[in-house]
Amino acid sequence: MKVEDFTTEKYSEAQRQNAAAILILLPQNISSIPHNAVESFMVSESETLQKETLMPVYVAPEDEQLLYMYEEVKQAAATRTSSIFVRGNSVIYAWGCLFQGVLLGAVEDAPTIVIAAHYDSYGLAPWLSYGADSNAGGVTILIELARLFQKLYSSPRTRPQFNLMFSLTGGGKYNFLGTKRWIEENLDHAESSLLHDNVALVLCLDTLANGDELYMHVSRPPKPDTPMQSFIQQLEEVTTTRSHQFPWVKVGLVHKKINLVESTVAWEHERYSLRRILGFTLSHLEDPKSELRGSILDTMSKVDFRKLKRNGIIIAEALARYMYNLSDKVTEYMKTQHTDIQDSRISSLMSFLTSVPRATQLLDKEPSHILLVNSLEHEFKRYLQQVHRHTFRQDKRDPDITFFDQMSQPIVMYRVKPAAFDLFLGGCIAAYLGIVYYAIQNFGFLYTKLKAAVKTKHH
Repeated sequence: MKVEDFTTEKYSEAQRQNAAAILILLPQNISSIPHNAVESFMVSESETLQKETLMPVYVAPEDEQLLYMYEEVKQAAATRTSSIFVRGNSVIYAWGCLFQGVLLGAVEDAPTIVIAAHYDSYGLAPWLSYGADSNAGGVTILIELARLFQKLYSSPRTRPQFNLMFSLTGGGKYNFLGTKRWIEENLDHAESSLLHDNVALVLCLDTLANGDELYMHVSRPPKPDTPMQSFIQQLEEVTTTRSHQFPWVKVGLVHKKINLVESTVAWEHERYSLRRILGFTLSHLEDPKSELRGSILDTMSKVDFRKLKRNGIIIAEALARYMYNLSDKVTEYMKTQHTDIQDSRISSLMSFLTSVPRATQLLDKEPSHILLVNSLEHEFKRYLQQVHRHTFRQDKRDPDITFFDQMSQPIVMYRVKPAAFDLFLGGCIAAYLGIVYYAIQNFGFLYTKLKAAVKTKHH
């Protein structure tokens, strides 16, 4: 199938027909796919990933040979004269890395603000999952926030009375298990940690590279005069009263309770809320089940750099207003210090993050993925203090998750004969075996007839 052909109905039909596999052809230029076809594919992709099946689904970039084969099979399917069999290999993965860094506040017992994001991607085919909006955009804003505030923290005159802790985790697409492990390490095993002390709030960044909405997802409605309530007020003021106004940006609050019966969480902040640490997630998506959070079509062609930069500016200024308890003076000071978010920085960071697929099961496997992880660590060390890199492996506390991937080796395809040929060959073999069986059962009679025939011939 091509991307335009793939629907939930056709997928279910292939299952009912006992298809050996499905091969989806992905065009080289994703932007050439019509918008309605992209939305339809994302919905079908999300629904497919929710279903259990023994039928493999392969995804491969289009080339001349595959397109020729597609047309050939499409014609052959009408007459049922041939089919294609595809075989692939599998690999098994153990959890990846986590990075944390700190900017220490002006006082010793300063409250801590945690800024978090997950860097892995998700989709129907791991080797084609680049996760531009989800969540390279969130990682880009996190790194830019580290750069911006590092300049303010470097001077005693402008250092606020807050600690800023930055956290990048893996396993975000698998129930945020990397975040879960990091919280456990800090709260249950570490003798001293900033998470043990006064945490003002946790700000999680997720899917921020598009849209004219900015939703603040919370597990419980913020109470008056709390850090969360103050921060959302600052977000609203930044979008309406700043000199470069963004009146078209909608800031909203989405409340979703954590269902303790369910084994999965919807957003990263829920991992903190389960440990009674107040947090929220900022995203341009209102629905946590949106198919945009995990699709192989989430590529750079779907990113709006102006909106990504705008969201970064809004978050940076709202955070600065909250920390310094000031208004537009913060904005003007950040501009005079040349700390405004730069187009070239955002573009280069996004290009680098989406240069290789970041599916969870691929990290730490290939040289390009190892380079990506090392570069993220370098960015942390460049701007932050007390930088640590953790490598988490699966253990008995984690669900038993095994990842399989078929794209790390070339796809091997075999042309096989049509079903009619198999029926004809089976009939010939059955006839042959029937003759042999009859000969064995009537060996005496046949021997007598054969002996008589030989004597008659000699006479």
